[in-house]
Amino acid sequence: MKLNRVVVTGMGAISPFGSGVEALSDGMFSNKSGITNLGEKWKEQIADMLCEVGGVITEDLNEKRIPRDLRKNMGRTSILACLAAEEAVNMAGLNKELFLSGDYGVVFASTTGSSQSIYDFAARLKEEKSLSSIKSGQFFQVMSHTTAANIACYFNIKGRVISPNSACASSGQAIGLAYETIKYGLQKGMICGGAEELHVTTTATFDLLQAASFHYNDRPDETPRPFDRDRDGTVCGEGAGAIVLESEEEALKRGAKIYGEIVGFVTFSSGEHMTRVTEEDLIKGMERLFQESGFAPEEVDYINAHGTGTVLGDSEESKAIESFFKSRSLNPYVSSLKGHIGHTLGASASLELIVCLKMMEKGRLIPTKNLLNPDENCGDLNYLMDFVDFKPNLIMKNSFAFGGINTILLLRRYSYGQK
Repeated sequence: MKLNRVVVTGMGAISPFGSGVEALSDGMFSNKSGITNLGEKWKEQIADMLCEVGGVITEDLNEKRIPRDLRKNMGRTSILACLAAEEAVNMAGLNKELFLSGDYGVVFASTTGSSQSIYDFAARLKEEKSLSSIKSGQFFQVMSHTTAANIACYFNIKGRVISPNSACASSGQAIGLAYETIKYGLQKGMICGGAEELHVTTTATFDLLQAASFHYNDRPDETPRPFDRDRDGTVCGEGAGAIVLESEEEALKRGAKIYGEIVGFVTFSSGEHMTRVTEEDLIKGMERLFQESGFAPEEVDYINAHGTGTVLGDSEESKAIESFFKSRSLNPYVSSLKGHIGHTLGASASLELIVCLKMMEKGRLIPTKNLLNPDENCGDLNYLMDFVDFKPNLIMKNSFAFGGINTILLLRRYSYGQK
């Protein structure tokens, strides 16, 4: 069987820095914080919440540009997904003929359907004890595969539609599954990624798990603090990241610009604990990644860590990286991007992979924001604490989720004729 090279031809993003890939890139490379205090609004709904900060999108997204007959079936999560996908599709130069061919599909996901729509549905049903005022489209806003289904309808896509809703690993799995689908010739191209809306109940969930930051409520730009000794938990954010993947053959045939190449993917389960992934699990996952991809750990220049700012999670991930790479006398650069925009959950892997592509393009690596004093209980790594001018050729991207669902991607700088 012929195996296809899988390349990136389009990107789309909506983040706490605003609408568009350039807004995301500008915010990151300017080392800005997209985190603000939302306590006044949130306390009206949940009085005893500890965390009051989040990465929220304040920009007017002009949602009404989406036709009403489609928009009525979309909650905020799907609106973010469709707008990001639109930017990616336009960048890639995809057209209706390709979508109608059945050769192009969608792999898109989120943690849940629209949190606000779920909240509204439950509140109205409890108050009125009747379905009479609930519109039928609200179900399509809250169903688990709402992002993938709405993107498919938005572009009239006839190919495969897959929605691997796996919390913080959602878009990591989406990109990886799209990569495998194209690699093995089952589709010529895929729109892939993830989306998430920020709602008080989302942050409340992390509060319940004692995993949300709250000591910096009065200084929101100082949290989260991945790998820092003074970190106190994660900060939830919202956004959407969409990536168009195509076979190299199709991209070259269309004359599309190629921004990078996915060359490896692994997804694996911890299978032991709902909120913890162990150092041993992560080491085994990395071993599998390099065994299956054919690349060597020595080739990795930079690791984009999951690094959410939780005490245990950062420790386990960093120690696994140290054990795996330093045992081979390797010391690649490491940073997390969540100090800038928070943890965008289902959107995180796709948004962060887009930033990785921009780092490749610019030849400049972004540090972990708010990392001032690496925790001695974290791994001894080559943490980026300032910008470094460096052109990475191979990037490893980690994404881990509750339920013990984990993904790792390999992103390579594209070169024609490279094996």
